[in-house]
Amino acid sequence: MNEKIKWMIKPLYFKMQHVLMFIPDEQYLKIRYRIKIGRKLDLNNPVTYNAKLQYLKLYDRNPEYTKYADKIAVKKIVSDMIGDEYVIPTIGVWEKFDDINLDELPEKFVLKCTHDSGSFIICDDRRKFNLKFAKRKIDAEMSRNFYWLGRQEQYKNIPRRIIAEPYIGDKCGLNDYKFFAFDGDIKAMYIASNRGKAGGTRFDFYDMDFNHLDFSNGHPNSESPLEKPRNFEQMVKLAKTLSEGFRHVRVDFYESKDKVYFGEFTFYHMDGMSKFEPEVWDYRFGEWLRID
Repeated sequence: MNEKIKWMIKPLYFKMQHVLMFIPDEQYLKIRYRIKIGRKLDLNNPVTYNAKLQYLKLYDRNPEYTKYADKIAVKKIVSDMIGDEYVIPTIGVWEKFDDINLDELPEKFVLKCTHDSGSFIICDDRRKFNLKFAKRKIDAEMSRNFYWLGRQEQYKNIPRRIIAEPYIGDKCGLNDYKFFAFDGDIKAMYIASNRGKAGGTRFDFYDMDFNHLDFSNGHPNSESPLEKPRNFEQMVKLAKTLSEGFRHVRVDFYESKDKVYFGEFTFYHMDGMSKFEPEVWDYRFGEWLRID
């Protein structure tokens, strides 16, 4: 769907989510899981990765997770753990879109909401920036509590703000490198590539020897092999440090001009609502995730 058309429809979709607020979390997750995954959610004996993530949403609610999901608060946490050099600088923070003075922003920048996931807008040329579309998208995201979509508790009490950062990508874009940590042990990662380009986003999964794993989840695989990131080993080391103390978390990075930058912490990959194809990988990831 065209991006502009999508964000004309999205506000209506967000309002529909509020209608579902009356459904208790457990019942809501069971209904949504049945729709998304296509089978019954067994919370008494969850075995697959996706099912265990739903279990943890309900029974591993730690208020500390809120700071790790807040795109402003997390910067200090990461800076204290691994250093300022891995944190993308902040240009500005606002409570509403109309407070932003575009003339004070650099030629290339990123706008994103601090209380959700995925609400970013990339400007690689301020002269061509679509202000009307940006306002529509950001205002829509600022109007909702992201918690209600997947009942992920860490999003519920994050202050709603807008943050601007310098755009660290180049004319080829910017890949995400996302590492799955289980009790501090990095088991797998994937590269999110081709975002905003023809053909759509691609996810390619790898083991820690950078062998491509033969499954898809969330988005199709790339049509051609991807290069191993130059700072792969450094990212693995940083992911281990940042994930220490968590039973499970995904730690994301960017690589720009041979430098590594922290992206975000994700406690519930794809909301635990995205099929693995083939399904055996849902069970394999589930073996890595301890819920006792």
